[in-house]
Amino acid sequence: MARVLVVDDEVNLRKVLAAMLRKEGYDVSVAADGEQALMDLEKNGADVVVTDLVMPKVGGMELLKNVNSSAPDVPVIIITAHGTVDSAVEAIKLGAFDYITKPFEQAEIQAVVAKAARTHAANQQNVKADGRARASIIGHSPQMQDIFKIIDKVADTPSTVLITGESGTGKELIATALHDGSARRDKPLIKINCAAIPKDLMESELFGYERGAFTGAVTSKPGRFELADGGTLFLDEIAEIPVEMQVKLLRALQESEFERVGGIKTTRVDVRLVAATNRDLHKEVESSPARGALHREVQQAPQQEDRRGER
Repeated sequence: MARVLVVDDEVNLRKVLAAMLRKEGYDVSVAADGEQALMDLEKNGADVVVTDLVMPKVGGMELLKNVNSSAPDVPVIIITAHGTVDSAVEAIKLGAFDYITKPFEQAEIQAVVAKAARTHAANQQNVKADGRARASIIGHSPQMQDIFKIIDKVADTPSTVLITGESGTGKELIATALHDGSARRDKPLIKINCAAIPKDLMESELFGYERGAFTGAVTSKPGRFELADGGTLFLDEIAEIPVEMQVKLLRALQESEFERVGGIKTTRVDVRLVAATNRDLHKEVESSPARGALHREVQQAPQQEDRRGER
């Protein structure tokens, strides 16, 4: 139940707003001016502030500035009978959540307050997620602060992430932070060390297998992709995955579907992939035999075209 602070020097309007919001299920407190509001906020806090613009002692704009300074995650809704374009623009620039002119419809204020309450709840959830995400990562250097900014930027996106770095630099911690900072935080985080899986078992580990698919497969077993459905799959040391497996992994990433080993049923999953390696993949791709052969073919192609032209 969100706590709403209503601030207005007009007694009747203050009572009407408070009664209306209490009827909607909010925990409502009231203040006659900005000065009282600041004291109430300091003592009790609030999830949403609804304030008049023109009031004695401390006005709505000054109250807005104070709230943004002391509790920037608390949405402030400005209501006024003296609405102008300039005052609306100034309020929004100062960080007001919304600006409503009197007289207003009951449904309008209800909708704005509900939206502000949801925004505050989401902000609080993100703060908690950030705290969990960074709980195991220690670092105060400018370089670590840059990494924290990157985590914040990409954590809640669906993008596949590749983490590179030498062994022991905390790649798994970053992967955990990305998961905990995303909307998938309440779903599974499945981790697998690709270097520890024998090459001939890699496919069954990732995609699972059906009963009788091979000797010893006495029951069906889901793979890591299925176990991570709705959440995040972390593939550590992804450079160790066999080349022949990379095509099947690509399909799983592009199409979000695969078949178990020995199965014919296509399984669809919603998985966000985070991978890590201590190798320089760009350098290895550049020096790979396959790339070298392709480069030679590209170089030879113009010469062949020239010879055909001469003939």
